[in-house]
Amino acid sequence: MKFKAEIDVMPLEALLDPQGKAVSQSMVNLGLPEITNVRIGKHIRIFIEANSKAEAEAKADEACKKLLVNQIMEGYTFTVTEA
Repeated sequence: MKFKAEIDVMPLEALLDPQGKAVSQSMVNLGLPEITNVRIGKHIRIFIEANSKAEAEAKADEACKKLLVNQIMEGYTFTVTEA
């Protein structure tokens, strides 16, 4: 079966996010001062061939831990659905 994993990777809350800070500051210049504390991350979509959803979830988690996420600086969440 084919599954699709949607992965969101974000900087850890305890770490400074310079890109997010720059965007937050720019919101004031754009007339949007009510938008604050912006954090910039990345969204990754992968397709997985697996026998079950549980197996696909395990493979997505393994891909995150081994390659897609720097666990020292980033956290991640993902969802897996049939493709």
